[in-house]
Amino acid sequence: MNRVVVGAQWGDEGKAKITDLLAQDADLIIRYQGGCNAGHTVVAHGKTFKFHLIPSGILYKGKTCLIGNGTVILPESFQAEIEGLKAENIDLSGLKVSPLAAITMPWHTEVDGYSESNAGKGKIGTTKKGIGPTYTDKMQRIGLRIEDLYSPETLSEKLDVILPIKNKQLKEVYNLNTYTKDEVLALCEKYAEIFRPYVCFDWQNLLRDAKRDGKKILFEGAQGVMLDVDFGTYPFVTSSNPVGGGAGIGSGYGPTVIDEVIGVAKAYCTRVGEGPFVSELTDDVGKSIQDIGHEFGVTTGRPRRCGWFDAVTMKYACLVGGLTSIALTKIDVFDTFDEIKVCTAYKDTRNGETYTSYPTDVYTHKYLEPVYETHKGWGEDITAVRKYEDLPENCRKYLERLEQILETPISIVSVGPDREQTIFKV
Repeated sequence: MNRVVVGAQWGDEGKAKITDLLAQDADLIIRYQGGCNAGHTVVAHGKTFKFHLIPSGILYKGKTCLIGNGTVILPESFQAEIEGLKAENIDLSGLKVSPLAAITMPWHTEVDGYSESNAGKGKIGTTKKGIGPTYTDKMQRIGLRIEDLYSPETLSEKLDVILPIKNKQLKEVYNLNTYTKDEVLALCEKYAEIFRPYVCFDWQNLLRDAKRDGKKILFEGAQGVMLDVDFGTYPFVTSSNPVGGGAGIGSGYGPTVIDEVIGVAKAYCTRVGEGPFVSELTDDVGKSIQDIGHEFGVTTGRPRRCGWFDAVTMKYACLVGGLTSIALTKIDVFDTFDEIKVCTAYKDTRNGETYTSYPTDVYTHKYLEPVYETHKGWGEDITAVRKYEDLPENCRKYLERLEQILETPISIVSVGPDREQTIFKV
């Protein structure tokens, strides 16, 4: 069974824990998009591991973990993550990097920081890690790939094309420092040494053999459907395709190898950065969710905006994300709540119109108000529950109502951060 794990909201849904659990049965784990702007937290062996680029399946010995061609890699961040795992004596022999992955260069982070700091009302809320500018240059066909680091002739020829364009932009558009060819070549020598132990030049045979031998493949996405550059709350999105369809493009496999797409969602919603959020709570309830759920960004440390579960965006995520089932996390955050609400529709304050399908023009969202259903809480600690039938009745009613609205089964329920605090609903 080959599975894709997709964030079904705005990222930070607990994908790493689900990926980590499913990686136990996988042979090959592939991270297929995004960069170090993503943050994944896994609690295992009594320790907390924070991942940004490396697939969380690396915690299991004997697994092959590939950072795919659809990712963009900031070498310094990759090196720091490697050193952190080495310090914990994690076996990295199965870690591989696609030679086709794009490299985030210093000018990408500089431009990202400048653009975000000077955007004014157009601020997106990026992590300033250079992700967007790296993807921009990739699509403009003036980017560098990992494989270029090991071909002096290719690298030299590419820089002769790239540097005149980049230096003109850096100087005339951004008023930033320019780069000489010698400076960049020296930097690329350092990058080549960082990646050398992990570059998988034989990636075609790696993928071909895994497919032919019936190996179990797990595709790991970053961010979430509502941050997808095509389907998310554009322009307040990331620069890649976290949806299930992105797994084929960002891994080297076609879509025919995928059997399941599991969408990870919290029992409520959170969002980091700018952009619309119809069910956002700015009151004491929102603060309670934030505090109980420890809602602070792994990469940035920024407090996450919190709100009730938004079934409008989730129905949309089930469609465009290609979800076959849902893994619902952090439902235990509601253990002390008397009431729990679910946003089932949006009401337009201009004309009273009600939307049950997601309106893609986010500039109209300021006129939208959530329409809620209210459910009774269960008032007891569920963090030790391991069987679905042992969950409180009101908890099961809440889950079953979500399945009904979303027309998609919930296959996994997470009742805490540890691996064992997971219910697999058969």
